[in-house]
Amino acid sequence: MEREVRTFISEILNELADNLEKGYSREKIKIGVTTLQSEHGIEEVVRGAELASASMPGLEVVLIGPSVKTKLEVIDTDSSPENAHREMERLLDQGYIDGCITMHYNFPIGVATVGRVITPGLGREMIVSSTTGVASSNRVGAMVLNAIYGIASAKALGISRPTVGILNIDGAKQVERALRRLFERGYEIDFAVSNREDGGCIMRGNDLLSGVPDVMVMDTLTGNLIIKIFSAFTTGGSYESLGYAYGPGIGKGYDRIIGIISRASGSPVIANAIRFLANMKKGNLLRIRDREIALAEKAGLLEILEGLKEDETKAVEEIKIPSKKPVTEEITGIDILELDDAVKALWKEGIYAETGMGCTGPVILLAREDIEKGRLILKGYF
Repeated sequence: MEREVRTFISEILNELADNLEKGYSREKIKIGVTTLQSEHGIEEVVRGAELASASMPGLEVVLIGPSVKTKLEVIDTDSSPENAHREMERLLDQGYIDGCITMHYNFPIGVATVGRVITPGLGREMIVSSTTGVASSNRVGAMVLNAIYGIASAKALGISRPTVGILNIDGAKQVERALRRLFERGYEIDFAVSNREDGGCIMRGNDLLSGVPDVMVMDTLTGNLIIKIFSAFTTGGSYESLGYAYGPGIGKGYDRIIGIISRASGSPVIANAIRFLANMKKGNLLRIRDREIALAEKAGLLEILEGLKEDETKAVEEIKIPSKKPVTEEITGIDILELDDAVKALWKEGIYAETGMGCTGPVILLAREDIEKGRLILKGYF
């Protein structure tokens, strides 16, 4: 009897050690996946979900969409993407699922997704911040926030001191100055060093291909392009086969863990995206995000962001906001810098509208009954 007890205890300890080494947890994590809108069909999404479920202990995957033949749990929402998104949000808010992977989802302004790629130069994993959504309507300010959100994501993945590089695009130097001010005032940042001869934390194309930093900071549109190229450069672009997709939306006070995949994402990327989101939940992404934002604000983040705003701003007249109503339709093609003005133009005419950010760029969200009138107003305004 004593020998059996010792053997049992030994087995438990060995299992615990193995789980700690591999990063596994006994706690179940439940990730949803909406199955509609893929260019490769529902079957491709289901295949990716099944791959993820079979490869990660403690992970349960829930499909949200039309009924399909699978061993995974399916929550039937007919063939409407809007219904699937509403059901996803309900399940998240009720805590039935811990996170969800979806396509073509509009985040509110202030929320940006943090993606993850496998770089072709050395096969190194690298966080790309950001890839869709937008952290701020001010481009440089958004990139500063992207750095903080990227750091939070890296730490949730278990990288205790992630290195941060800034892609050499328009505004990179301004971002560097802002981040160094944060660093000087107490916010801890480990700046990456370029492989190029002149060094520095401004990353060149070679650094991007090699994955020099743990976190590569850039604006949303560039990040979206980078994710697409890195995911599909071996397939000609029609099928994303590599990487972890566009990642979870992160923003201050935004407590839904929603990850984005593309309509071109194949089953290998979908499986990786599900595991990525599960690891974000397991690594306490929201708690780490709150901590990083608090530390950055203590170091003067809000003051720095305010200083980055354009010197000349349009005079803002007091406009009464119409009564709130559900907004299910969208108008695209509005520049991010004109998004707030467009919403105010609609409010002025008594139409309730909200800003959002879809996979293809900024959007204005309106009720179905207001969409045609809204288009006419904005066509005359811009």
